[in-house]
Amino acid sequence: MTQSITSPAPAPLVDPFQRAISYLRVSVTDRCDFRCVYCMSENMTFLPKAQLLTLEELDVMCSTFIRLGVEKLRITGGEPLVRKGIMTFFDAMSRHLDSGALRELTLTTNGSQLEKFAPDLAAAGVRRINVSLDTLDDAKFAQITRWGRLPQVLRGIEAAQKAGLRVKINAVALKGFNEDELFTLAAWCADRDMDLTFIEVMPMGDIGNEDRLDQYWPLRDLRARLAERFTLTDLAERTGGPARYVRLEETGQKIGFITPLTHNFCESCNRVRLTCTGELYMCLGQEDMADLRAPLRANPGDTEALEDAIRAAIRLKPKGHDFDYSRQVVDGKMSRHMSHTGG
Repeated sequence: MTQSITSPAPAPLVDPFQRAISYLRVSVTDRCDFRCVYCMSENMTFLPKAQLLTLEELDVMCSTFIRLGVEKLRITGGEPLVRKGIMTFFDAMSRHLDSGALRELTLTTNGSQLEKFAPDLAAAGVRRINVSLDTLDDAKFAQITRWGRLPQVLRGIEAAQKAGLRVKINAVALKGFNEDELFTLAAWCADRDMDLTFIEVMPMGDIGNEDRLDQYWPLRDLRARLAERFTLTDLAERTGGPARYVRLEETGQKIGFITPLTHNFCESCNRVRLTCTGELYMCLGQEDMADLRAPLRANPGDTEALEDAIRAAIRLKPKGHDFDYSRQVVDGKMSRHMSHTGG
């Protein structure tokens, strides 16, 4: 029997460790207009179009998760805004904001397309976004992104704020690269009323000549450097995600730390990740996944088989991940690129 996604809500998704799954991160493309050295190899081989979920399939998939209790939807990539026709998907998801079933629709972006899309995103109900930005130095930005153009990204951030979007900057902490910009980045964000989160580099995919251990800058060291200049107050704020926050008392700004390597943040994990090919990863740091594209395509117009597949996958969600650099080798390394899973 066909089950409508507008019928009364079924039981919510709860994993084996009694964590309610209310947050879905969806990669809508594996493509990107940058080639960041910690995310992709310089010469990437991208997926054939037929393997990707269509925008209509993404709608059905996300709507089914929302029916099962997902309240936050984050769109990722690759770079989500390079997906052709992507605004039709954002516009479609806005109906769930209007109904109240979805509390937040947001995205993570490299900022390159924001100058074009920021007003449309705001009109679709997006209220805040994360922008990945590791340096404010033009030459270093070109080096880290390989193809990137910093002025274009800065104009995009300005356009997003002008459109009324709340912007948070995500900076990957890279030893020997942006250590000297710690206070510059913090001050730049404070001047523009933007929160800032630092992220430890994660062992995801083959990135060619780049060495993870050479890149790795522990955030405990970064935090200690901040404490030399600022008074740090730990905040109790939790989003079910990996970030832990402090307030810099002298500026009032909020700084986040995502530390998959120096602190296992899995105890309150409320999220799963859907790739652009319909693979559901229950943990960013594990290889286990469930194929949701097959039941979706085998039963067009009938979401019952898809719901069953989603529930079966959530029952396999692990307790945590195993990233570890402590023995000077990259333990727990994932074979897939970050751009495949969507961060």
